Amino acid sequence: MAKKAIAATLDGAVMTAEGLSYKGVILEPIVEQCEGCERVIPFEDAKYCPAYAQPARKWAHGVCNFATHVRAGVDKEGKVKVNPLKASKRAARGR
Repeated sequence: MAKKAIAATLDGAVMTAEGLSYKGVILEPIVEQCEGCERVIPFEDAKYCPAYAQPARKWAHGVCNFATHVRAGVDKEGKVKVNPLKASKRAARGR
């Protein structure tokens, strides 16, 4: 299955004293973890994320769910992390 390209522009964005104003929202510049993401858009001398206004807060508690360059985490045993609630429901279905 082919991946869709994420195409977005910041048409109508205006640089203000608070930051970049886009559709009534003040966007903050991206953080280091956002580098490589397909959603990042350069505007003047900085890069911004149109999906989330405060990228640093998205990365504060783990991986940003909008990130296109990061995949699901793998635990120490090499297995993909699974939600325990979903795992218990799957096990109950198999009785």
